[in-house]
Amino acid sequence: MIKLEFKNLFDKFSTCGKLLLPDSAASFDDIPWSVHPTFDGVELKNIITSDQTGGQFSFHLVKIAPGKKIGSHIHKEQLETHEVIAGTGICINDGVELKYEPGVISIFQKASPHEVQAGADGLYLFAKFMPASN
Repeated sequence: MIKLEFKNLFDKFSTCGKLLLPDSAASFDDIPWSVHPTFDGVELKNIITSDQTGGQFSFHLVKIAPGKKIGSHIHKEQLETHEVIAGTGICINDGVELKYEPGVISIFQKASPHEVQAGADGLYLFAKFMPASN
């Protein structure tokens, strides 16, 4: 079972989090979850998008249901990072298996194959793309 404090931390991000900019503010609770278009059991909350940053970067909260995965893929033009907030799982980053648990950060270079498999409690990530993911 997910340690309560880490699950609560993800819930805080998802419902009480805020994006604060010099000229605007956005509550994460006002941003809807969307189903990932390719991977079953994966949901995204697009915190800041390509349209908002002129394509420079994008930030996303990611929920992966227990036992589900983001299958192997690459991003030809983007560097991607994952910050694990709650849950556990395994990530394959350029052929190397990494254990995902709260506090782990992983970086994926451009065109580097990667995949993520959630453990029995699911997996909760903060993903960032530079330049932005559409």
